[in-house]
Amino acid sequence: MSRPLIFDLFHTLVHGADDERDRVVGEMALVVGVAPAALVAAYHATWRDRLVRWDVEETVRILAGRLGGTPTDEQVTRAGGHRRALARRVLGTVSTATLDVLDALRDDGHPLALISNATSETAEAWPDSRLARRFDVAVFSCEVGLAKPDPAIYRIAAERLGVAPPECVFVGDGADGELAGAAAVGMTVLRTTEHNDTDPGWGGRAIATLGDLPGLLRESTGPRSAFTSVTESPAGVASA
Repeated sequence: MSRPLIFDLFHTLVHGADDERDRVVGEMALVVGVAPAALVAAYHATWRDRLVRWDVEETVRILAGRLGGTPTDEQVTRAGGHRRALARRVLGTVSTATLDVLDALRDDGHPLALISNATSETAEAWPDSRLARRFDVAVFSCEVGLAKPDPAIYRIAAERLGVAPPECVFVGDGADGELAGAAAVGMTVLRTTEHNDTDPGWGGRAIATLGDLPGLLRESTGPRSAFTSVTESPAGVASA
């Protein structure tokens, strides 16, 4: 079997659309009657809770309440609809080139998995996206109650693929310490800079575009020979 590949989502397969996210949260604030800048700040401050604990409506109700708002159920539902629509739009921005890369990898026999630090609206939108059918496994932080770089979330993805973590290649931009987390469980790590140069201090192999990946893997004649022999250890020290 060709090596299993595990991908990050935002800034790896699709752009993270960070400015668009803030704009949408500002619109949601007007729906629930709180200051847009304050709700945007509250969203940023509670990112970990949103990744592993709260769904869309919980987030709106809790944060609006903290800011002095008393939204009705109808307002909460309307505000949540803005966030769900954003998730569908962001997933819909995946390029044909990226889909072609994923198809080529599948044609070459690579099992594909996703690990995403994502809030519940992304997990809800995933099954209807063009990405979903190309993946054998998708692990979302909001569904498993764990977020990268927790070693357990990588192990869950590998287990669902039916392999051990050291058999896998992890591909991501490096947000949230995800590269060190993957290396900590023994995965081979590739950093991608296609959408964002998120972790320039990473000492391992980097690729400028996902389009480089199929050829890189085909050139391999051994378990790791397609990759540089140096990867970044979790402690930040280069190791063979």
